[in-house]
Amino acid sequence: MVKFTMEPLHQRIAAELRRRIATGELRSGDPVPSEHQLCSRYGVSRGTVRQALAALRAEGAIGGGRGKPPVVRPPMLTQDFAELVSFSSWATALGRSPGQRTLELARRPASAQAVDGLGLADGEPVVELLRVRLLDGEPVMVERTCFVEPVGRRLFDFDLDGGSIYRHLRAGGVDLARARQTIDAVAASEQDAALLEVSLGTPLLRVRRSTTDAAGEPLEWSDDRYRGDAMSFTLESTAPGAAGVARVEAA
Repeated sequence: MVKFTMEPLHQRIAAELRRRIATGELRSGDPVPSEHQLCSRYGVSRGTVRQALAALRAEGAIGGGRGKPPVVRPPMLTQDFAELVSFSSWATALGRSPGQRTLELARRPASAQAVDGLGLADGEPVVELLRVRLLDGEPVMVERTCFVEPVGRRLFDFDLDGGSIYRHLRAGGVDLARARQTIDAVAASEQDAALLEVSLGTPLLRVRRSTTDAAGEPLEWSDDRYRGDAMSFTLESTAPGAAGVARVEAA
């Protein structure tokens, strides 16, 4: 039996399980020891064990719903928001397999959101793109992107499911230099739910992005909606005067 002192028991048990996951003693997909096993190992009550497991589940370290034994989830993968990179480049750099399914590419008058996001006049033409983004074949994000027309027209002769749009545009001289991103949460609409294979109203992480060139001229406005069980965002705070870091993580 393992004995602990000082910290609350459930916190110590959670810390020990985190250590076992971090060192590879418990690998991705492995079952977590049962409540009975943990109670016996640590000499604690079932309620204490459940508190520890709940903490790990909230962190995304373990998964498994009601009635299912918990298992170790794949480690979180991070992207620094300070660098403007494409979804494809980010996923590939982390050893994941990116993919996409294009549903629509169309030239049409700017919507009210595009007018605001891109600083356009009412009815000015834009190019709108709707895609589902995949990680290892699983749908994780719905991407609704609007480009100013001189930029967006470059996509009509590009295989949208075959490579990175950012890479293609940059290779053509488009200066995608800066982005301002706003993160919040929304409920899945009927379209979101169908595309992401989740229930209607499921909480989604939304990132609204305005991208400009180095001179500040708007080029792109996007509304990206991520499955909350597949992606998370981490903000690291620092002391005044030091640079903070924001990352997006894939479960």
